[in-house]
Amino acid sequence: MFKKSVLVILPLFLAVFLAAAVGFAEDKKAEETSDQQINDFNLVGYGEKGKKSWDLAGTTADIFTDVVKLQNVEGNLYGKEEDVNLLADKGDFNKQDGKIHLEDNVVITTTSGMKLTTDSLDYDRKNQLMTTPDIVNIERENLTAVARGAQGQSNLKKIALKEDVRLDIMPLSTKEDPSGKKEKIIITCDGPLEIDYEKNIAEFNKNVKVDRDNSQIYSDKMIVYFLPGEKKTEGAKEDAAQNDTGGGLMASSIDKIFARGNVKVVRGENTSYSDEAIYNAGESKIILQGRPKLILYSTEEMKNAPLGG
Repeated sequence: MFKKSVLVILPLFLAVFLAAAVGFAEDKKAEETSDQQINDFNLVGYGEKGKKSWDLAGTTADIFTDVVKLQNVEGNLYGKEEDVNLLADKGDFNKQDGKIHLEDNVVITTTSGMKLTTDSLDYDRKNQLMTTPDIVNIERENLTAVARGAQGQSNLKKIALKEDVRLDIMPLSTKEDPSGKKEKIIITCDGPLEIDYEKNIAEFNKNVKVDRDNSQIYSDKMIVYFLPGEKKTEGAKEDAAQNDTGGGLMASSIDKIFARGNVKVVRGENTSYSDEAIYNAGESKIILQGRPKLILYSTEEMKNAPLGG
């Protein structure tokens, strides 16, 4: 009797399980199906006095209850001083909070000439913030920064690079040196690196290293001051730039470097240690402060010692 009951119950259990599985698959399929799909999708947002502040477009859009999924995304953010263009293979627009998620071949460019590329990016329109956990590459003229993870203002005037940071600097050629044959400077750190393009400052943290052709500087923390560059204006941004009272955009030439904490300066076989160091690019001089210690391996190299060299 017991065996017969098992034989009867088992098929019933399998039938119920299969029916539930089919129902779950159908529900999931229904969830994945958009309410409607349209081509050449376009959204526009307006700010004060009815001025367009942003737009977002895609070649196709699957419209769900809370989210619009876009293909071949292009967006623009319109600011007082410059505009920002966003491109990606695909993206999501959240209709509830206005947040935008971009994926695959994400490219951000500004009218001042900055370009950011990454694999994914989240844009919080309300707080004007862009964030990504992925590898980021930022280029502007002869300055290139690479890091893992970033967060910055939507206009990219301020940005924090999170981990494994590398900044390559190749100064632009000048009238005094039209050949452009200046040494390449590489700065690395564990991170974060905080860049303020309006104030021409970059602040490096944790295991900082400056690598030049003939010397290296190591420290716990480093603040790099860049020379201000000329502003780039075009089209509708020309009038806004003329009315702006701020400084020029950051150039790719170093003015000064302040190194703090466990500072070590290596030049050839000679090494200097100190609490702080100041490097003046115009004078090509390093000043050590706070109990400096100088180690020389050859008295013939005294004239090339890091201190005031």
